[in-house]
Amino acid sequence: MIKDLGTRVATIWEGLRPVTKNLIEGTLTTGAVTPLAKNQQFYYDAKADWEVTDLLNAVDEVSTTPTIAAEKKLELEQLADTCVRVLLDRSASAEVFILLASRSIRANDFVGLDKLTDVLAERFSPSEIAEIIRQTEVPQIRALAFETLAMLSVQLIAPLLDDPLYTNIAVIALEQKAWEFESEEARDVLDAYDAGNFPE
Repeated sequence: MIKDLGTRVATIWEGLRPVTKNLIEGTLTTGAVTPLAKNQQFYYDAKADWEVTDLLNAVDEVSTTPTIAAEKKLELEQLADTCVRVLLDRSASAEVFILLASRSIRANDFVGLDKLTDVLAERFSPSEIAEIIRQTEVPQIRALAFETLAMLSVQLIAPLLDDPLYTNIAVIALEQKAWEFESEEARDVLDAYDAGNFPE
């Protein structure tokens, strides 16, 4: 099926590592990503992220071809859905989150956006959440990421104050935590930071 979906898609597919091909093929066949073993913790494979994202972008590009046949368009949609499932299950990357969230927003897929928000809270580190805020210009994505960051403990947010890339983001998240969630601990950290007494 892959070879019939256009030269770019076929070329990218041929360049995938066997482990990535197997993951996509298994998901395409069963409709579900192969679960990790019971004793296996979540493992983030940055290379697989890059490969599946590249394939998804190629599939999306081919799908917009005006002359594409209906049958081929359906196959492309199935492959795109498979790539999204794999990324949703295995990714912990700011870039991938932004890509998937942007696709959900364009499609008015609010169920998909809710799933992404759950993954963000469960899997992403504070710095990756802050990186999403830093990279995206989409207001809905920034709002989701800020809300998730503000839900974390003060101990997890506070170290971001020391990183020049994320200082302003951390301040906003702590302010949200202090005033919307009435966190005295967040207020104390902000007061210490404003007074220049924040520990290095």
